[in-house]
Amino acid sequence: MRSLLILSIAALAFALAQTTLIPALGVLKDDLHTDSSGVAWTLTGYLLAAAVFTPLFGRLGDMFGKRKMLVISLIFFAIGSVVAAIGSSLGVIVAGRVLQGVGGGIFPLCFGIIRDEFPRERVGQSIGLISATLGIGGGLGLVIGGLLVDQASFHDIFWLSAAMSAAAAVAVRLWIHESPVRTPGRVDLRGAVVLGVGLVLPMVAIARANDWGWGSPKVLALIVVGLAILRFWVSLQKRTAEPMADIATLRRPPVLMTNIATVLVGFGMFGAYILIPQLAEAPKSTGYGFGLSATASGVLMLPSALAMLFVGPVSGILGARAGNKVPLAFGGLTTAVGLILMGIWHGSQWEVLVFNTVASVGIGLAYAAMPNLIVDAVPPEQTGQATGFNAVVRSVGSSLGSQVTAAILAGSVLASTQLPSDSGFADAFYASGAIALIASIAAFLIPSDGGHEHLPIAAEIGAAAPLPDPAYATER
Repeated sequence: MRSLLILSIAALAFALAQTTLIPALGVLKDDLHTDSSGVAWTLTGYLLAAAVFTPLFGRLGDMFGKRKMLVISLIFFAIGSVVAAIGSSLGVIVAGRVLQGVGGGIFPLCFGIIRDEFPRERVGQSIGLISATLGIGGGLGLVIGGLLVDQASFHDIFWLSAAMSAAAAVAVRLWIHESPVRTPGRVDLRGAVVLGVGLVLPMVAIARANDWGWGSPKVLALIVVGLAILRFWVSLQKRTAEPMADIATLRRPPVLMTNIATVLVGFGMFGAYILIPQLAEAPKSTGYGFGLSATASGVLMLPSALAMLFVGPVSGILGARAGNKVPLAFGGLTTAVGLILMGIWHGSQWEVLVFNTVASVGIGLAYAAMPNLIVDAVPPEQTGQATGFNAVVRSVGSSLGSQVTAAILAGSVLASTQLPSDSGFADAFYASGAIALIASIAAFLIPSDGGHEHLPIAAEIGAAAPLPDPAYATER
């Protein structure tokens, strides 16, 4: 129980950092004298760094010890938090956020420690709870970030992250046992660089599309070149003796379809996180805004975070009894319904609260199921790498969601108010909902594993189906 609590704190530090900055984006834009496209890189830089470094730390954990690499990952996260906290320019803050993104290895390393050391009947439950932390922390981060922006300074957001990650690093070093499972090998730095370039170029194109024009040669060229580099990365991984991603494993239908659904659910999640605070904080004079403070807009989203806390264990129960693709598919569908309803009705705080909670129930169901699907589909020695890549595609989806929804809003700005139009918010909600619906379809296409054994209901809360491999330490 103590180990799970410590791992949850480590995961929460990373999860909070995804969204605590969102209520401060307006303040950052003014204080750093930049535009919306510039300030968006404080989110995108963090998510893209996580996408690149997450599989590297997962691989290093398999090679040298998951506890050791978890401590190092948390240290990088703390250093990045301090750099961003003392920064007074956009470049320095983005650099700090990139260093924070190195901490993306926290999640796969936590999953690996749980699988290696926890009793096998509690592996699914523990992974589900850690996964739910990502959604819970994202929702709570909006509330905490709003309070810090209104009552103190955006710098304090980063100091909070530094304190949490440093404390978690000490606790992991003192009280978490080192994982006994090792997979010797080398780190594919070349693959990481190619992947990073391939991901960054399309994001730059999306971020600048409203300035350059969506059909402009520069935007199209960056997207095409980025996709070509990603295609080359796949070929490169096949030719690499010890790649950062095993393409054969990633092509297995359960893994492939889970990762596709993960990208799309991540898109929908960050679509909501970007849209709702801006809608809530827009002046009432716009005809759609609620005129709330950053704190109040965060509180408006708090019920959705609490909903995620509840449905994480429920996802495990559904997964144990019906297969983990069921909560993933149902989660994507529920998320789509909530987002589309917000596109239709967002004229009152109650409508946004209720429909966002519906969407968040779906996100919580889906996020708790994703890593369990991956863990069930790969051998134990590939857990770190496979769950790490699942976290990569989640970050990619989140990056796309934040950039695309921001671009839709930016394209609807009215000359009279310099603020997005009501139809812009509706279109962005519809787009996020449509993507979540596609995620549900992808989840339904995941091959069934043919049924599940399960524990008594009282012992099963949060659990996934028992894993087929018996080689787990049971000291705990």
